[in-house]
Order: sequence, then C-alpha cells, then structure tokens
Amino acid sequence: MSELEIRPVDPFDDDTFDAWHDAYERAERHGREDYATPWTLPELRISMQEPSRSRRRLGWVGEIDGEAVTAGFAGMPLLDSLDHAEVAVGTVPEHRRRGYGSAMLAVVEEAVCAEGRTVLNSEAAWAYELGSTGEGSPGLEFALARGYRLGLGDVLRELTLSVSDRLLAELASDAARYHPAYSLRSWVGPIPDDLVHGWAELSSTLMTEAPTGDLEREQEAVDIEALREGEELTRKQGRTKFNTVALDAAGTVVAYTDIATTVHEPGRAYQWGTLVRRDHRGYRLGMAVKVANLALLQRESPFTRRVLTWNAEVNGHMIGVNERLGFVAVERSGEFQKRLA
Repeated sequence: MSELEIRPVDPFDDDTFDAWHDAYERAERHGREDYATPWTLPELRISMQEPSRSRRRLGWVGEIDGEAVTAGFAGMPLLDSLDHAEVAVGTVPEHRRRGYGSAMLAVVEEAVCAEGRTVLNSEAAWAYELGSTGEGSPGLEFALARGYRLGLGDVLRELTLSVSDRLLAELASDAARYHPAYSLRSWVGPIPDDLVHGWAELSSTLMTEAPTGDLEREQEAVDIEALREGEELTRKQGRTKFNTVALDAAGTVVAYTDIATTVHEPGRAYQWGTLVRRDHRGYRLGMAVKVANLALLQRESPFTRRVLTWNAEVNGHMIGVNERLGFVAVERSGEFQKRLA
C-alpha cells in the first residue's frame, strides 16, 4: 500500500482545491444524511482566497496514489484569541480506520502550534438518539482519543417553513407587552451605518455571553473594518443576511438576530447569532427579534423552506423560544477543546 502524502492546499490551484473540498464534503456528509452542513465549494474557495484582517485560514490534503482521502483545516483569529485555533480533519468513508485522520491531525496541530496557538477548538456531530454523551460516535471517539475534551454539547434544530402569519402575530403581540419602551428594526443585507457600532459591540460578546460550558473563550474584538470585510465576503459567497435588532429608548442596539441564505443551497437558511444584552433581559426581546426576523425571511425569501439552528443543550431559554416557533431537534454535536503543552 502506498504511503499517505500530506501537503498544503493552494486555494488558487483549482484541481487541488476541488479534490480537497471533495474529501472534506464526503467526510462531512457521511452518516448525517440531510443534516450535514459543509461549506459549498464556491463559498469555501472565496473564503480561502480572500485576504482577511480578522482570520487566517489554511488547508491540507492527504493523498494516496494521487487520490484525496483526507482533508485538514485550520482557522486562526487575528484580532483576538491569539492563542486559539479552530481545527478540523475528515477522511472519506472508504478510507477510514487506516490512520489517515490521525496523521492529518498531527500535521494540522504542528502547524498551528508553530503559529503560537495552544488552545485548539474542534467540533463533531452525532445522531440525536445517541444522547448528550454521544457514546459510540466515531467523531467523538476520535476526538477524545487524541486528547480533546468535550466542553459543550449542542443540539441542531430544524424549522420547516412556512410558519403561519397568525402564530407569528400572536408571538409578537405577546412579547410586545413586555417591552413597550423598545422598538424593532429589520433589514436585508449589510448593517446600516447608524447601527453598525452598536451591532459590533453587542455581537462581539456572543462567544462569552452564550453558554460556554467548560470551554475557554475570549470576547471578540470590536472592529468595524473587519465587520464590513466579513459582509463583503458574505456577498461574494452568494449569501444574503436577514437581520433584526431591538433598540432601547436612546436608540442603542440591545438585541440582535440574523439568518443567512445562500444561492448555493436553495431553500435552506441558517440561523446565525441571537443575543440580548445582559442588562436588557427579561423583556422577551429575544422572542421579539426572532419573530420579526422570521417574518422578514418569509416575506423576502418565500422559496426558503428550512431553517437550521444550533443551541447549547443547556441554553433552556433560547431552546424554549425556538420550540415555540416550531423548531424540532434533529441532531447533536459537541464542541471540543485541547490545550497543547
């Protein structure tokens, strides 16, 4: 049997990049049926090619006799969490259990360690029926065997559209009684200039304000240039964002939510962040912004039929909001972390 050859991926080398993405996608989809959410080839190509002030992205491909059998990835934030890195490896189904994933992970870990990254973050998904521990899941067992610990359990939920206008109106009316001093504002696309600073300040706290479990996390940097850069990347990827914020009497952004669609996956949408500022909780603003944003999505993108969202398993409040909207649990996943010596 030929030896595995691992080399960096050049995002401008179409043949290599296509083979790398194919291995990544096949690994992601195996055993997950319709709930896998890999980045599409055009989206990932753009994100790897575009220069970024906020994140460095690297890829590796592992080949046997010229066939891509395993893929590796690393993402490193450049404005905050400078000792952290996101890492991922995947092996195509017919080449598993041969040590290729372990060999790829060793290369990825060595590379990020050379960049001064000592806190490594990764994820794995498993069937909902396996429960929160994921016992027997290949991805979970792989991570644990290589020194990663499960820091936070998540649940993937799916909403089938459309949600009736009557239900949305009832939920909006019920929530509005608790926040008469607040107003809502919704739009499609980039954040308006008069809201961008408030949005950036609030969204930068999502990683630390949302449940963190046993994970080490830092608040993200507030950087308007990086935010606008990210919006332009989203546009180039063929993604459209639907956004809603809650404003207090002074016009300050105190809650937000956003949903993204993509031309590469017609009919599917992804719920991204939702957060209410800590000192403005208790007024049902989370429900209010999510209902308004869902109404916006259905009005402006009527062909969308599915929305996927992830919640920490311990985030009972947001889970309750999602279930009232009709989201149903379909899969579990775990967020893992490893600290290098």
